This record gives sequence, structure tokens and C-alpha cells, in this order.
Amino acid sequence: MPKVLLYVGVFIVGFVGVSAWGFWITVRPPRIAIPGTPALYRLPAEEVTIETADGLELAAWFIPRQGSGQVPGGDDAAVVLLHGYPAEKADMLSIAQALHERFATLLVDMRYFGKSQGRATTLGLRERDDLKRAVDVLRAWGFEQIGVFGFSLGGAVGITAAAEDPRIGAVAAYAPFADLRQLGYEAYARLWVLKYPLVELMRLWGLAFLGGDVTEPSPASAAARLAMPVLLIASREDEQISFRHAERLAKSLSTNPRAEFYFLEHGRHGELPDDFGARVRLFFERHLAPAP
Repeated sequence: MPKVLLYVGVFIVGFVGVSAWGFWITVRPPRIAIPGTPALYRLPAEEVTIETADGLELAAWFIPRQGSGQVPGGDDAAVVLLHGYPAEKADMLSIAQALHERFATLLVDMRYFGKSQGRATTLGLRERDDLKRAVDVLRAWGFEQIGVFGFSLGGAVGITAAAEDPRIGAVAAYAPFADLRQLGYEAYARLWVLKYPLVELMRLWGLAFLGGDVTEPSPASAAARLAMPVLLIASREDEQISFRHAERLAKSLSTNPRAEFYFLEHGRHGELPDDFGARVRLFFERHLAPAP
């Protein structure tokens, strides 16, 4: 019996240690450097710093609408662009280029990523408030109509923030996750029933070290509260965020008559079909009414 208790204790300690290590590498992943600058896309850009509620500085590029000049506030519609995990704002340059003719854009390095400050990503917990700070900046510059485009983590942040901030007029989200718990269960699927306590422990690590529950509110629950225009984009072949997340989000959006869906039959995580930029631009043109 003492040996059995010893083995059980060693297993529990090891299991908790593995969960802590998993949490650590999840919130502090190796950052991907994305090549590209606004100049390479022939986009005029101004470097902007956004201060978060907890005192961090987020790096951003402001790109004015084509022909409007470099001074912020010359347009009446702007779109915030949020990258995925673990990338940076340069990954959004192709979307900024597609929107440039009709919209100003603000490309933001989310906390911890790119050139922004932060010791860790909080997987949406703090990022949705960071997005509200970006909206504060655009409103201070005179933009009355503001949309959000987000990819993956950025899409999840856009959905959850829009449910809390009525100043966001439209959201387009490509491959967002519906629920971090569900994503965790899928990531640890090979561990069978052990995946449940492992994901729950990671939630508790978030409460202990990030100061909040990273799983709440889930994008799925937030989407159910949205009445604004929403464009949900997902690929059935996505190998990182399974299409089950899109199905769950679509169910949450089923009572929203202004929700639109663009489901791709093919394409890996982040692959863009040739008409992708045009579709996103058309969505925002219909719902943000930019200056002619």
C-alpha cells in the first residue's frame, strides 16, 4: 500500500508538472517573424503605439485609405486587423492591401507578439480589452465606423470584444476557435480521459498566473449575443482549428440575420483563395459605408 500511494503521488505530481509546462509553452510560444513591411506592399504607413489598460505598449501600423493623406482621421471608416497565434501584424498586410482603396486600417501586434510588450499571450483574456484600446485610438482620430478583421486567435478576440463594445460595427473572423476548452480537448485527444483534468488544470494556471479565466467568455457564447454584421470564414481542411469550431460558431450565429458564412472546401490553416481579399472588402463595404 505505501508503494501504491507513492506511485500515485508521483503520478499526480508529474501530471501537474506536465500541465504547468504545457501552460507555459502555450502562453509563451516561439514567436514567428513574418517577412514584409507596408513599403513592400506599396502602402503608406505610420507607426503607432497603443497603451493597454495594464500599461503595456502595443506596436501598430496605421495605413490611411488610398488618397486620403497620411494624417489620421481623414476617413470615416477604419478596420482593425488582428493576426493569429503566434504571428505578428505583418501577416495582415495582404488584407490591408485589399482594403486600402476603401478603408483605413490599423494593424496591431497583439501583446507578447511582434514588437509589442508583454511577458505572455493571454489567449484572448486581456486581448479583447487591448482591442477596445485600439478602438479608443481610432475614435479619438475621428473614425465613427469601425470594423475588425481577425485571423485565428485574432478572430476569436474580435468576436468576444464585439460582444462587449457596441462601437465595433462589423466583424470578419477567419478560422477563429469557438471554445478554448474544446481546442484543448482536441490538442490532447490522444490522452483519452486525462485530457479533461489536463485542460482544467491549464484553466486554473490561467487564474493563478494571468489573473482570469482564459476560457470565458468563449467566442461561441459571445457570438450568440451579436446582432451586428458578422462574416465567419473557415476551411473544412483546416488542420489547426478543426471545422467543428466553425460549426459551433455558426450555430451560435444562427439567430443573427446579419451573419454571413464563407466556408472553404479546401485549404490549410491560413491559406487564402484568390478572391479572399475582395470578399472581405465587399463585406465591410456593405456594412461600414466608407467614404466614396
